[in-house]
Amino acid sequence: MSKKTEIESKILEVAYKLFLKQGYKNTTMDDIAQELSMSKKTLYKYFPGKLELLAASFDILKTRLSLKVETLLDNKYIPFTGKLKSLLTTVAADLAPINPELLDDLREHATEIWAELQTYIRESAFLRFQKLIQEGVSQGFILPHINISLVVCLYAAAIQSLIDSHFLEQFPAEMQKQMNISTADKYDQAIQIIFQGILTDEARKEFQST
Repeated sequence: MSKKTEIESKILEVAYKLFLKQGYKNTTMDDIAQELSMSKKTLYKYFPGKLELLAASFDILKTRLSLKVETLLDNKYIPFTGKLKSLLTTVAADLAPINPELLDDLREHATEIWAELQTYIRESAFLRFQKLIQEGVSQGFILPHINISLVVCLYAAAIQSLIDSHFLEQFPAEMQKQMNISTADKYDQAIQIIFQGILTDEARKEFQST
């Protein structure tokens, strides 16, 4: 790795952490330069502004996530259930740090990056997940009558809604307070409910027999 590339990587790492912590709107180039112990003039030699820093940070995230998921799906030695659990865990681990405040900032102040992120999720992440669910059906791990696209839509709708502050605002304050848990916990519980249900084994048997 060249010295220039090393410095750029460090800048992006620090900038991304600040965006996650403070949001895009409240993070300045001064903040980033100060965190790096670097002059703002030097910082501008590598990146012309914080919008470019944000775009580059998300490009790295998308590339890293795509590589992880593709490697997992192409691995013939991991059984379907292992792939499913690993895929959901991997996606949650990379996306959980992106808090609702940052997403709101993207929608309002970085619309082009927001649109690119939405396109990536729609054309890449969803289609890969659909491919895995289809694999589960063909191998007999998922009920054959289940609509695969509906499975993907339910998962996507749950995940996106749980970190959408505008969506959550419609619920009573008491419910909002009870849902005041980390994004990672929201992902974990949503995944558990969607793919394992909320009923105990005994209750599930009774439910299916009625």
